[in-house]
Order: sequence, then C-alpha cells, then structure tokens
Amino acid sequence: MKPLPASAQGVLFDLDGTLLDSAPDLHAALGIYCAEVGATVPPYAAVRTVVSRGSRAILRCAFDESDEALLERMPRYLELYHSMMSRHTRPFEGVEPLLDALERSGIAWGIVTNKPGYLTDDLVRQIGWAERVCAVISGDTLPVRKPDPAPVLLACERAGLDPARSLFVGDDRRDVQAGHAAGLYTVAVQWGYLDGGDPHAWGADAVIEHPRGLTELLKLKVPA
Repeated sequence: MKPLPASAQGVLFDLDGTLLDSAPDLHAALGIYCAEVGATVPPYAAVRTVVSRGSRAILRCAFDESDEALLERMPRYLELYHSMMSRHTRPFEGVEPLLDALERSGIAWGIVTNKPGYLTDDLVRQIGWAERVCAVISGDTLPVRKPDPAPVLLACERAGLDPARSLFVGDDRRDVQAGHAAGLYTVAVQWGYLDGGDPHAWGADAVIEHPRGLTELLKLKVPA
C-alpha cells in the first residue's frame, strides 16, 4: 500500500455515489421515460446499484435490449434527467463538513467523473460547488475515461497538484484503478453505489465507512 502523503495538497473525488446521492433523480427520470414509452419502471434498488456504470446500465434495468437500442433511447432519457437532476440530489451526509474541513486546512479538492461534461458542469453549479472546486474532469473531457489514469492526471495538472501528495476517493473499483495508476493515494468509500462490489476487494490504500473517516485519516480539524 502507498503511504499516506505526509502533507496532502489535494483530494480528488468521484461525483455520483461518492460526493452526491444522485440516484433518486436518475431513477425518477427513468420512471418518466418508462411512462412515455409504456414500459414497467424498475425498482429503485436495482437502479441505485448500477448508477456508477452510467446511463446505459440504468436504461438496461428497464429494457433488456442491445447496446445499440439503448443508445437510441439515451438522448431522451438524458434530456429528462438534465431537466430535473438537482431536484432530489444532495451531498451524502457528512460530505459538506468534509469539504469545509479540507478548505479550512488549505487542501484543494476536485472532481473526476465519467458523467458527461454538460451534465457534470450544470450539476456542480446547481449544487453550489462551481466556485469551490480546483478542477472538474468529466467523462468526455478526454478520449479516455476512468479506469484510465489520464483524467486523474489531468485534474492534478489543472489544479497544480503533485499526484504523490494527493488522494483519489471513489465508490467504484475503476476509481481505485485510475487513482493507483496515476500515483495517488486511493480511498474507497462504503456509502456509495459500489456496483454490487466489496470496496475491501479493490486494493485501495484505505477504505472508509463515512466522510468523517477522511477527516480522521488526514487529521483535519472539524468544528464541534
């Protein structure tokens, strides 16, 4: 395991399932789409599990079809989701105190997600984080996405972060793979969507149960 940076410069986070609980709006948009086309709405629990895999996996919960057929459905589904994506989406409990603690300690934080850029940028703005993040790298910023390390390295470059003094935090094995390959200390979280996996099996440098676990790991001061 990599040693924890003695003096951390920055922390990069996955977005959906790590910072934000976006599954309620993703499921609600799917419900509206299913109503439009006369399909049965899948259970929330089934959709929540696959959120980290993206909109095609979400649509597959309702439609047992080929990738090509799902791609044809995607524009309308994403249009519906875009129109309501911050209606019920909120930071997970403990995330805002964590971000506050990072900022008070002079540690920059950013986002590396596989979500399309137009959705990512709008959602970050609607949540109120646009002026706070040091970098935002989306799924279409580069020709490659996580688990490729390139998006993580680009976030470090744009934020002026040394990968060896930075952390990557996520709720999916691909986050750990990308962070490791980029040379960051990797942290897997247990509160996210997890894609049905066990974070302890991903080879992360640390696994935490709650956002306060990161404040404890970095020895950040949190107001009483």
